[in-house]
Amino acid sequence: MEKAAPFSTSKISSSSSTYSILPKTLYSNKIHSRLSKFKPPRNLSIRAASASDSVVTLLDYGAGNVRSVRNAIGVLGFQIKDVKTPEDILNANRLIFPGVGAFAPAMDVLNRTGMAEALCTYIENDRPFLGICLGLQLLFESSDENGPVKGLGLIPGVVGRFDSSNGFRVPHIGWNALRIANDSEILDDIGNRHVYFVHSYRAMPSNENKDWISSTCNYGDNFIASIRKGNVHAVQFHPEKSGDVGLTVLKRFLNPNSSLAKKPAERKASKLAKRVIACLDVRTNDKGDLVVTKGDQYDVREHTKENEVRNLGKPVELAKQYYKDGADEVSFLNITAFRDFPLGDLPMLQVLRYASENVFVPLTVGGGIRDFTDANGRYYSSLEVASEYFRSGADKISIGSDAVYAAEEYIKTRVKTGKSSIEQISKVYGNQAVVVSIDPRRVYVKSPSDIELKAIRVTNPGPNGEKYAWYQCTVSGGREGRPIGAYELAKAVEELGAGEILLNCIDCDGQGKGFDTDLIKLISDAVSIPVIASSGAGAVEHFTEVFSKTNASAALAAGIFHRKEVPVQSVKEHLLKEGIEVRI
Repeated sequence: MEKAAPFSTSKISSSSSTYSILPKTLYSNKIHSRLSKFKPPRNLSIRAASASDSVVTLLDYGAGNVRSVRNAIGVLGFQIKDVKTPEDILNANRLIFPGVGAFAPAMDVLNRTGMAEALCTYIENDRPFLGICLGLQLLFESSDENGPVKGLGLIPGVVGRFDSSNGFRVPHIGWNALRIANDSEILDDIGNRHVYFVHSYRAMPSNENKDWISSTCNYGDNFIASIRKGNVHAVQFHPEKSGDVGLTVLKRFLNPNSSLAKKPAERKASKLAKRVIACLDVRTNDKGDLVVTKGDQYDVREHTKENEVRNLGKPVELAKQYYKDGADEVSFLNITAFRDFPLGDLPMLQVLRYASENVFVPLTVGGGIRDFTDANGRYYSSLEVASEYFRSGADKISIGSDAVYAAEEYIKTRVKTGKSSIEQISKVYGNQAVVVSIDPRRVYVKSPSDIELKAIRVTNPGPNGEKYAWYQCTVSGGREGRPIGAYELAKAVEELGAGEILLNCIDCDGQGKGFDTDLIKLISDAVSIPVIASSGAGAVEHFTEVFSKTNASAALAAGIFHRKEVPVQSVKEHLLKEGIEVRI
């Protein structure tokens, strides 16, 4: 018998030739035959794995961030055996499949390596299995993502895209509540808590798959949040990114015989929560140490004789503290990456690796995500750069200057070349993994007709009494203005495949006088993807204001958290008092 090819991340590519979306080419006849005959038994016996067995088999097909899953398993006291061949799946005592990325590339890898058939056999035999996110979606018959694309076909149903026409933003990103449908086992006691979702596609309940459903989530419609049949579990949310609640879910799967104390919920989760995000601007200081700094309208140096870089702490320590304080996400912005080759930026990669060992909420990293050619003439695509960050622990990639150039070209030609960093990364990892960071400044005009770009009436008039302004996008850390507005940029990057917008404002940065709600309302009303409000927070009331006056999905702050002027928990407590749902 020929030995199966080893699992290889090198086979994953953004090239359209890597996989086909034609259903006939994605399945071997053997698998088709097996699945057409497979009828999931309605009552499966539960064979809990021995608590003394500390080995977990992990199916990592080589795309996206599974480092956090590994770290969560380690924190819970279990060891990992990686799948190298299909036989490793069949011999597993318990198997976790943390699917990350897009449906078609994942199925392509599973089929080419022989893993698809092994997975089907393993699950048919009621072996302990936990699929996460894409690891749930692949169990269904097919997906519309870049498709139709055939799935494993174990559960009836098609994975379709969320409908954004009803006003709900797609991707579905953030902390949402579950509705426990049946005896879910691993979800006991968390039905009144928030868990973290990040996806654009979902499976819907039906009469054909109702026996599989263990919980649903409401986001526009009720979609399948988890399935369970016997020892087979899968969840659409990310337990490894859902804080202590998510770690409890993992522990219940890994050791179902363990007794877990029920943690009373502070309040009942009912819908998608507004997110409070801690941002860490990271750069080297004049001594070469990596520090967290904070700018004053993007100036990060102290106004002293020494003119040193403002040092507000160490990146990993601060990230750990914000996780403990209740931050819903942590964002790292490498503000010197445009000068360096990011794949050689080992300190920043280490920051991600160390942070992901202790921080079990989403991590975003930005700075320098673009195509590169090194000193030896070797070319690196933005996809390769992003992949290294994902492997180091990032869940989302933030693209700044490169997104501006891509949007300018797209607006000029209206042609999607597939070569921009946004398109490359979103095609392989899904648009939910791509954040575009917009850094605009106000340009006042007397009348909207004075400029061809989108201008709006602003709350605070300009220096000469101007009542209108447009928002000019900048690159290179705010030092260079470009002939494109924030409105035009946001619309273009959404069409190119961005899944979220981080909306800064140079005029408000470091001022502590509140977010630019005029700008945030303009952009959050213009796009159907989530918008993160940034720049200007100085008090808890500013968070209430931005969520009340705009359609922002999240609000980000830096300096007030770093200097302990306004703790994360104080922000959340204030929002709760004002009737705004947040995760506690």
